[in-house]
Amino acid sequence: MKATVDKAEVLALLRQRLAERLEGLTASQKTTQSGAFHAETKQENPKDTRAIEASYLARGLAERVETLREGIAALGRLEIRELGDEDAVQLGALVGLCDEEERETVCFLAPAGGGERVPVGDAFVLVVTPHAPMGASLVGSRVDDEIEVELPGGKRSVAVRWLR
Repeated sequence: MKATVDKAEVLALLRQRLAERLEGLTASQKTTQSGAFHAETKQENPKDTRAIEASYLARGLAERVETLREGIAALGRLEIRELGDEDAVQLGALVGLCDEEERETVCFLAPAGGGERVPVGDAFVLVVTPHAPMGASLVGSRVDDEIEVELPGGKRSVAVRWLR
């Protein structure tokens, strides 16, 4: 799959997906904020916590919106440059990994959007951030390195097969 993946396309699709998520999340935040100050959420008795709960939810959504905005901005600053097999994995790297069963996973190391699976052609590229266990394991590795990555099912050993 190495030759068929364009990093610029992966980045553009990731930005688009996060922008769409931001739009929906912003709408939810505004709705929740207006509900937090609505007359129906006014405390009716000392044990009524509707207003408090609504304000906590609005605050949490506002924080998620801000985090997503910061992530989109970081993606906008990410410079795409071609890497070769002699380079180390770093932000903006597209990496081909192979596990013990010879299954290939293509990862894109980005400052935001971790966990997203971006469709490229007939395959998917997994977005990882350097803050996630898998991304932290990848940073600094090179082609032909065997690394252990922490996955939900436990630790797995993978080989770095190619780097772009």
